[in-house]
Amino acid sequence: MSQARPTSLPLIQVLRALAAVMVAAGHAQFEVAGLAARAGLPFAPAAWLPWPAGVDVFFVISGFIIVHAAAPLHGRPGAGRVFLAHRIARVVPLYWLATTLYLALAWLRPGLLGSGGEGTGYLAASYLFWPTARADGTVQPLYSLGWTLNYEMAFYVVFALVLPWGRRPAVAGVAAIFTGLALLGGLAARGGAALPVPLAFWSDPIVLEFACGAGLALARQEGLRLPALLRLALAGAGLALLSLAGEVPSLPRCLAWGGPAVLLVAAAALGPAGPGDPRRAHLLRPAILLGDASYALYLAHPFVVRGVRVVVEATGLAARLGPGPVAVAMLVLAGLVAIVLHRMIERPLTRAARALLEPKRAVNKV
Repeated sequence: MSQARPTSLPLIQVLRALAAVMVAAGHAQFEVAGLAARAGLPFAPAAWLPWPAGVDVFFVISGFIIVHAAAPLHGRPGAGRVFLAHRIARVVPLYWLATTLYLALAWLRPGLLGSGGEGTGYLAASYLFWPTARADGTVQPLYSLGWTLNYEMAFYVVFALVLPWGRRPAVAGVAAIFTGLALLGGLAARGGAALPVPLAFWSDPIVLEFACGAGLALARQEGLRLPALLRLALAGAGLALLSLAGEVPSLPRCLAWGGPAVLLVAAAALGPAGPGDPRRAHLLRPAILLGDASYALYLAHPFVVRGVRVVVEATGLAARLGPGPVAVAMLVLAGLVAIVLHRMIERPLTRAARALLEPKRAVNKV
């Protein structure tokens, strides 16, 4: 979810914005559907795209950006330590803040968001990105959106381990480790073997999406550039395949959603650096701004969406506005809150964490 900003690749920022909005749109429509049902209002959720697939786009972007931004660190002494310090400073503060806010609300208003009473071991695992089963058997942290960050952190640890090997061996190492994990998970499922919860979680084939993104970064570093028409075709194919993914429900997620996500990231990443035409850069500025705040949008939107739902339900605005406008209002407000949160809270927290964690003479900010 959380990546360093690729300033020379604005289309990646646009894609990050799209991915975050997709996830938020899915949750907004879920809330509005319940609201409409209780109010007796008609509402048909938009099914243009599988909205949760925004996570898969995020994972491929993460694989790409981490390798792309870490290029100066390959083979350097202490590179893995520097890399992990940067990633912890970037990811942990805002997630811990969101988790703590969720926990406080769960204790104060148990029916508003969910329960906070899963035990201290579970709470500790939620803060430490360690996959742990809830009482109902689902493997999710207290703030459920954090399941994606449990994968992200595992990717960061793997990449930190292989980073000293050099650029090509590091990417090959990521691919080998995640392929091995996915094979292990598949073999265990076929044989009916029960893996430990963390290992079962990390052996989901979704981890291959990070490896695909890393492969795209290596391809770019090796000089691969695609013409504009081909990249446009890849983007169109990616969106089309995502919209049709529901037609083949037997496909595993890493193919049904991960495959199109790879096409979208390839379209955004394998072009020339820089904004290109100044007119286009101006048009993309709002999307780039939202892409900068995509991590904040991902973590903050459930609070905003649920808050809007509670307000419009309590005031009777749902019947006057209609479900569609309420869903749009949720997304617009979530985007604005995310931008403010990114600038006023996320950035200062990240700077403070870096000052605390970064080794001296850090080579690069990733």
